[in-house]
Amino acid sequence: MAWFEREFIAVPEDRKNQLVYKWPDVNIRRYSRAIVNADEIALFVKSGQVVAAMGPGRHRIDADELPVLGALVDTLTGNNFYRAELYFVSTREFPGIKFGGRLADIADPVSEQVVTLRVFGEFALSVRDPAELVTSLAGTTDLSTPATVESWSSDLLLKSMKVAVTQGISRGDWPMLGLSGQLEPIEAAVVRQTNLTLYEYGLRIPRLGNFDITLAPEDAERIKRLAKDVTYIRLAGDFQRYAAGELALGAGQGFAHGNGGGDGFLGAALGLNAIQQQAPSNPWQRQAVPAVAQPVPPVCAGCGTDNPANARFCMNCGDPLAARPRHCTECGADLTAAAKFCGSCGTAAAS
Repeated sequence: MAWFEREFIAVPEDRKNQLVYKWPDVNIRRYSRAIVNADEIALFVKSGQVVAAMGPGRHRIDADELPVLGALVDTLTGNNFYRAELYFVSTREFPGIKFGGRLADIADPVSEQVVTLRVFGEFALSVRDPAELVTSLAGTTDLSTPATVESWSSDLLLKSMKVAVTQGISRGDWPMLGLSGQLEPIEAAVVRQTNLTLYEYGLRIPRLGNFDITLAPEDAERIKRLAKDVTYIRLAGDFQRYAAGELALGAGQGFAHGNGGGDGFLGAALGLNAIQQQAPSNPWQRQAVPAVAQPVPPVCAGCGTDNPANARFCMNCGDPLAARPRHCTECGADLTAAAKFCGSCGTAAAS
């Protein structure tokens, strides 16, 4: 049988890059040699409990070197085999593990826009306690598959990042635009949150690699557009002036690209008209229209009675009324008593 031909137990060369390697046989030949590399630890597991551990080196599997294995001898095989699961757990750090995906839909406190955040990057994973790792995950996770533990850790990291980033942005600690400048505090918060969950499984994430948090492309364009609009509105003074300028600018770009049809001409006309309506009057550019002076009703010097504007004698006492100044009815310029025409605009003077 092949059992009696096996003399050495070790992690195959093509499996040395795994976090956990499970020896495929549960029947381990007595007096076999187990080779444990410098960055590994070997664990014998029976009924979900770690019953023996071997550090780096070459070990003979028998009850003399590992006394606890004496209880594992299978008498049905003539005391030639031990029945146990054997795991090789790597103690080194595994960098470059990919993670990423959608974080959350969150409202930007500044723009009050709801946007979608995404994250993509890498992280490093290491074993904090090999025994806790094997006993916690042996019954629920297929440790013989290399990507199982890494994928599970990646999911926990993404979950912790959703919580940390959402809370940080909601509190105003980190701005929506410019999150790349906050990667260090984000990394510290996410790693701390993730390791609290991984602690009971004997795992830890020492650090994150290169990662980036971005907006969905359509959300990024919308936020940038809104930020530009807010800045231009502030410079223009109010929204109506800004909207009129944008309308005229859009029409001008249409003409520049050869789209000078009726719609473009109408847009330009509407934009220019809105600008003219909104533009404040400038006394240096516009000629002020003088107000037409209204004739002042004469007052009798003798009795103080108000008389009609054209009266020459007081309608109360008959005294002649004092000569009053005359003004042009068109432009309001002063006229002499004998003037028949206005010297400023040529309009005939009222009698």
